[in-house]
Amino acid sequence: MTEGRLQQILTRFPEQKVLIVGDFFLDHYLIIDRALSETSLETGLEAYQVVEIRNSPGAGGTVANNLRALEVQTYALTVIGQDGLGHDLLHELRVRGVNVDGVLQHPTRFTPTYTKPMVRERDGTVHEINRLDIKNRTLLEREWEEHLLSLLRDMVPEMDGVIVADQVEERNCGVVTDRVREEVCRLARQYPQKVFFADSRARVGEYHSLFIKPNQREAMRVFQPDWEGTCTIEQAREVGVKLSKRTGKPVFLTVGEQGLLVIDGENVTHVPAVPVKGEIDIVGAGDSTSAGTVSALCSGANLVEAAQVGQLVASITVHQIGTTGVATREQVLRRLHEATQWGWA
Repeated sequence: MTEGRLQQILTRFPEQKVLIVGDFFLDHYLIIDRALSETSLETGLEAYQVVEIRNSPGAGGTVANNLRALEVQTYALTVIGQDGLGHDLLHELRVRGVNVDGVLQHPTRFTPTYTKPMVRERDGTVHEINRLDIKNRTLLEREWEEHLLSLLRDMVPEMDGVIVADQVEERNCGVVTDRVREEVCRLARQYPQKVFFADSRARVGEYHSLFIKPNQREAMRVFQPDWEGTCTIEQAREVGVKLSKRTGKPVFLTVGEQGLLVIDGENVTHVPAVPVKGEIDIVGAGDSTSAGTVSALCSGANLVEAAQVGQLVASITVHQIGTTGVATREQVLRRLHEATQWGWA
């Protein structure tokens, strides 16, 4: 890709409207200063002292962060709790400029939250200790499902792209229930000119008629549910072709540090990862890839160009340590210039 072509694609990003439907989490960071630790009088255990609290939208919210940093018009459709964590999540989405008219607040369900305690040791090093996860393990009620479906049908005609963030592994306990998934697939057939794109941890094989972006493990487990191990590029190619034929649409299959495969029926193109230098943090890299890829597809990029944009975005965000990173359009353009000098094609 030339810098001129990338600039042409990036210039169209602010014109695009993208809806994210699915699971939005709150990433709730607690910064702990070990030098201030006290001993609990009641238990005799070390009492960590929190000196900073930092919130960020996670899961589908991470995709939203990246879309907004790229200046794409971003809309959220989800269900969260009517609680303090939900208030914090809504605040963080609004601050970033995400349209939250489609965020439903449920009176008794949790706002899904990843609480991430980050310990700053006396020598200044920082590391994460055991995460605390809050998520719903009960089925989403029928009336709330119906409300979601109604909003989905109303919002899709106004969008250029739809991203499904299918994060919750417990079936029908998250936002993307079986009925919501089927409706997304139906809408993808009804609006073939729009970009529909799904990222699913546990059920990527249940999507059809839209783009999917599995990693190697998710792809292999569609056909071998108990699969474990290391997937070779050749295995990834084979399973990707099977998935593309099954869904009826191209597949973006990520292969870790090797980049991703763009698979359109029998045609497979390897898009290598952009070289990275120094310390990296891969948390959220897949969401960065999704945001860049979908933004590019909506802006007229072909499949390989879109994958390249996704790889450029991810190569920037992985350098942002201890947080879910984002990239601007200007950074993406500069990264292409750097990557070309490094020999990236």
